[in-house]
Amino acid sequence: MENTDKIEEKISSPKQIKIDSTFQSAFNELRKSEFFNEAIPGPSKAKDSLKFSTLLVSLKQKGNPLLKFINNVPWEYSEIIPDYVMGKTTCALFLSIRYHQLNPDYIHERLKTLGNMYNLRVLLVQVDVPEPHHALKHLTRICILADLTLMLAWNPEDAGKIIETYKIYENKPPDAIMDRSDTAPYQKLVNALTTIRSVNKTDATTLLSTFGTLSELIKTQSNTLALCPGIGLQKAERIHKTLHEQFLRPSKSIK
Repeated sequence: MENTDKIEEKISSPKQIKIDSTFQSAFNELRKSEFFNEAIPGPSKAKDSLKFSTLLVSLKQKGNPLLKFINNVPWEYSEIIPDYVMGKTTCALFLSIRYHQLNPDYIHERLKTLGNMYNLRVLLVQVDVPEPHHALKHLTRICILADLTLMLAWNPEDAGKIIETYKIYENKPPDAIMDRSDTAPYQKLVNALTTIRSVNKTDATTLLSTFGTLSELIKTQSNTLALCPGIGLQKAERIHKTLHEQFLRPSKSIK
């Protein structure tokens, strides 16, 4: 019993009360500061990610025939500044040359409204007049000055497929359009053959696809090599001579 009284006395000592009071005062000051947030952080909302998983189409584009040909990606109307948003950093403006000739200031007003938004800005132009060259020259100059990528379509289907393709490849790596690595054995053979004067990659590919291996190519006579498309007798003789040269020069005898 005495031990219990001592513990209670110790807990309720003036020193402990003073510490508790000091902590509470400091905590109250912290609550008033900008560093305190009563809200408990929860899972982030997926609204933005869901928004960019679909192709966004401006309300201004209602009735555009190209929308009938966007079938492979989901799309929805949205209140956006450009005509199409294909990703977080990619957008497109649509313009027909016929409309541009009637309203030449339209594209300037749209670009002024767009400002510097988006990294990749596409100007999708539908060629719908017999003589588009003068208008295209003018639009090309605008694209250079405004940092736009000019894409041409000759009908609504082409235009729709261009927009659709941008959306499909939004998150694709650039491997498909990059040069293949030169470390592959086949590519090494092609590179080796192109070191022969006047032999290009097409010639090297033709030779390897015709004869299969470098060994068979070496065994083949020049008149047979000349039968391959694009080779000819002169080039064939040069290839045959190169493939049969000695790799090591004969050592000179010391007198």
